[in-house]
Amino acid sequence: MKNKTPPFTIRIFDTTLRDGEQSPGVSLTIEDKIEIANQLSQLGVDTIEAGFPSSSEGEKKVIKQIATEKLQPEICALSRANKPDIEAAIDCNVDAIHVFIPTSPVQMKHAIGMTPQQVLDAAVDSVAYVKKHGLTCEFSPMDATRSELPFLKQVCQAAEEAGMDRLNVPDTVGIMTPKTMTKLIQEIKTAVSVPISVHCHDDFGMAVANSLAAVEAGAQQIHCTINGLGERAGNASLEEVVVALHMLYNYKTKVNTKLLYSTSRMVSALTGLAVQANKAIVGENAFAHESGIHTRGVAEKPLTFEPIKPELVGRTRKLVAGKLAGTRGIKAELEEIGIRPTEDQLKDIVKRVKELGDKGKMVTDADLIALTSAVMGEVLGEEKIIDLCDLAVMTGVKVLPTASVRLVLDGKEYVAAETGVGPVDAVLKSIQSLTNSIEKIRLKEYRLEAITGGSNAVAEVVIKVEDEKGNVVSARAAREDIVMASVEAMINGINKCLLKNRKQGNKK
Repeated sequence: MKNKTPPFTIRIFDTTLRDGEQSPGVSLTIEDKIEIANQLSQLGVDTIEAGFPSSSEGEKKVIKQIATEKLQPEICALSRANKPDIEAAIDCNVDAIHVFIPTSPVQMKHAIGMTPQQVLDAAVDSVAYVKKHGLTCEFSPMDATRSELPFLKQVCQAAEEAGMDRLNVPDTVGIMTPKTMTKLIQEIKTAVSVPISVHCHDDFGMAVANSLAAVEAGAQQIHCTINGLGERAGNASLEEVVVALHMLYNYKTKVNTKLLYSTSRMVSALTGLAVQANKAIVGENAFAHESGIHTRGVAEKPLTFEPIKPELVGRTRKLVAGKLAGTRGIKAELEEIGIRPTEDQLKDIVKRVKELGDKGKMVTDADLIALTSAVMGEVLGEEKIIDLCDLAVMTGVKVLPTASVRLVLDGKEYVAAETGVGPVDAVLKSIQSLTNSIEKIRLKEYRLEAITGGSNAVAEVVIKVEDEKGNVVSARAAREDIVMASVEAMINGINKCLLKNRKQGNKK
């Protein structure tokens, strides 16, 4: 339900480079962090929390570098409530310093070993020290949501008197619900007049909901990370927060939503953390439809089953063939590549797709084209724009895996040889080195989908290839030899991608 009040702007404080990098298993290089910072600037966030300068010399160096990039967002550094930390942050030439200190009984006692009075004094002194140096100061009473409310208010009021510019309320261990978050923000608003921010963790899966509840209660800024990265279960996901603010609340942010997906993909690639397929906004299935009633509705009027236009977030719609697929969806998918079966042929194609789906088989683009070819009496699935002539693979205990291939593309021969970490890697690199230079097709995804039991096990390989226009095609192959199954799947995928491309070209 949209908010009735006139739209106003919510600040987006991105902490991907600080809290996001604290995700277990993530370690970004200086180059990685600078690349992400530049992308965040293009995305349009208000603040980039570039890191924690006192944690290491390397961290301090990269924050300094980001501060010299002349990016549009405010550049902020994190600091504990002590002078050495603050001085390290000041030395980075940042625009703002985010000072934090625990205020909950459990963290004051066990995390920092300080009394409430010592915490209060440190908060005041640190805020005043930041302001003495002319920088913006955002103050966080860490673990605010488990703090005793009278003491929390006392610390926040003292920090405001010391000169803090923004108050951030962290739900450090993610224990809040939208109702309790709303109540807490309303209470804090009675104690301070500076803008209030929230930093929510996702331990119970409610970081985004709690962040939005805080906005409903009057918060003006949300701490987020790309893909919801962060400690433990992560932080509020920037892409989910922003789209919800724009579409459900009619509030504004400075974020260019069309760059959300590309930013998500970049961060995923650099951190090595994959985005789950069913994740809102940026997951691979977020705009995919298989169920018959869904694909029929979407094919006729997207709004039927799409609350968000995929183009708004840099995505495209995807109709998937499977056992739940309907006639309209499969027809639309075939028409996209220029294939127009008759009504009877389409019924037969849908029947065969469902039969495959009932057997638990994933129906790939290649499968759909092959089925269609058989039904329509054409040879679309057998067309060989590219074909394998020869393949040689050498590997061993002390031998670097090497593969050489000879391919024919449109009647012309091409030869390539590559090394890899294993025979499959070597042979796929050889094929890709040729297709990249000729048709600009690259391997996007490789999976060993299933293996039957026994010594003569059949390996089933599923691959996805992508051309320079962003068209993605999947293919599969099954053989006892994993290398040959991989080669066959790759060649099939390239053929289908070329076929799809050329049919689209003819259609235009």
